[in-house]
Amino acid sequence: MRNSDGMENAGIRVFVYGSLLPGLSNHGVIAPYLKTVTAGRIRGRLVDYGPYPALLLGSGGFVRGMWMEVAPEGLPALDELEGFIGIEEENDYERVWVTDEDDPSLFGWVYIWTDHRGCPFVDGDWWPDVTK
Repeated sequence: MRNSDGMENAGIRVFVYGSLLPGLSNHGVIAPYLKTVTAGRIRGRLVDYGPYPALLLGSGGFVRGMWMEVAPEGLPALDELEGFIGIEEENDYERVWVTDEDDPSLFGWVYIWTDHRGCPFVDGDWWPDVTK
């Protein structure tokens, strides 16, 4: 995508693992900004918070999802959905930088919880399988 100066507009890559995935409840939030989608996997575990999951990094497992490259103006919309106000603020989800487990050329932001908040871990690595 080129801007008015003829320069490439760089997208921002976000690892998506829950309700923002295609066909799920919040995909409409990311869809207007979406540029590319690539399957991926990061180290972590899903937590079941009811209608959507949370992710804890590490935690002895892997989570499958999609690397979604979005236009820069899409990041504030995602921050609002995820309750991310800023670094060192009281956030619902934290936004942190991660790298794909299988392809180190894939890296970007992901929204996580820092603890499970008493919610159960999901048995599995793919949220759409859990919601069936």
